[in-house]
Amino acid sequence: MAIWLLGDITLTGDSTGDKALTLVLVALVFGVVNILVKPLVQVLTLPLFILTLGLFTLIVNALMLLLTSWLADTLDLGFHVEGFWTAVLGGLIISVVSWALNVVLPDGRD
Repeated sequence: MAIWLLGDITLTGDSTGDKALTLVLVALVFGVVNILVKPLVQVLTLPLFILTLGLFTLIVNALMLLLTSWLADTLDLGFHVEGFWTAVLGGLIISVVSWALNVVLPDGRD
């Protein structure tokens, strides 16, 4: 969704199939970054989370998106985020879409 809404987040590929495969691979990289790196960053920046009443989450999400972009460039995937503020907006869009999907789709917990 962030790719469609923000022109500075780009996904390249020759065909729709290439773009879909790249998107799946980038999603896997983003998932690994969120599983391995994000908890460590959140623990290390806990005072900032408390001080900003959780708004620092936007910065952490932007940093995770920028890290994903850097890893995608390193892995020669056609995904790039141009700039910090684009990453902040992209992280916000990703958070809102994830929240909406969690509301709509049941997670199996009762």
